Amino acid sequence: MSSKKLPSTLKNMILSLLFISLGMSAALAYVFSLTKGPIEKSQKEKEIQAIKEVLPPFDNDPTQQKTEINGLVLYKATKSDSLVGYACKTFTNKGFSGYFSIMVGFLPDGTIMNTSVLDQKETPGLGDKMKTKWKDQFSMKNPEKYKLAVKKDGGDVDAITASTITSRAYCDAIIKAYEICPKVSGSEDSGKSNQ
Repeated sequence: MSSKKLPSTLKNMILSLLFISLGMSAALAYVFSLTKGPIEKSQKEKEIQAIKEVLPPFDNDPTQQKTEINGLVLYKATKSDSLVGYACKTFTNKGFSGYFSIMVGFLPDGTIMNTSVLDQKETPGLGDKMKTKWKDQFSMKNPEKYKLAVKKDGGDVDAITASTITSRAYCDAIIKAYEICPKVSGSEDSGKSNQ
């Protein structure tokens, strides 16, 4: 038995590549459809976990009460229908390696409850120290009284050793978040005083 071999022509090569491409496209589409749901669920869980890290306990789903302003996402958290605070997913492009994002939690009076690093590519052993206890210096500070700038620039923030650029960028991200909170929450909900 001899199998008949297709002649090696341009037309046959193009058809072969076309069938292979169609098969691979179908396989990729199938894998995408299988993984899309679990990926979205995982991202939502990560989002909620970051919100829990920066705010007091809440009983609503803040991801259902979110507002986007200038690329920042503000989440409203309540407990028994009373406002407990806002979490803001904020970012900066001023890091040593460019972009990074953090979650900042604000109490109703504008005090920073906590911050959490979401995504960063800063230098290992230097700028990535923002994920350590260094970030705790922002906890329970109100930007009305606590100047969000490194001490080298006349502020109240202790910079990460050998990473002043990252420290300045972290402050920049928090300032962006703080500036949008009153615009979304309004004077009734926010509890911020207009002193």
